Amino acid sequence: MNKIVFATLMVAAFAAPAFAEEAKTPAVADEQTNPAAPVAGANSFTEDQARARVADAGYTDVSALVKDSEGIWRGKASKGGAMMDVAVDFQGNVTSK
Repeated sequence: MNKIVFATLMVAAFAAPAFAEEAKTPAVADEQTNPAAPVAGANSFTEDQARARVADAGYTDVSALVKDSEGIWRGKASKGGAMMDVAVDFQGNVTSK
């Protein structure tokens, strides 16, 4: 009986790191921006959080933010003196056109 318990614990100990590796993909982008952004998905950012992400990306005068049917916050913002369309996806990627 003790051998079965020991064997089970050993298998669990070696399997745990493999499962932990899968959990490292962030839901919110850190320093890298997804080149496919904006990515559609369930967006949990509030309007204020989306506005803050846009401002943190160097934009000013953020306005008209509305979450579309794909979960992407879309609005207008100014950067370098030019007004442009901006988007914030569920990963926190900020893109403009």
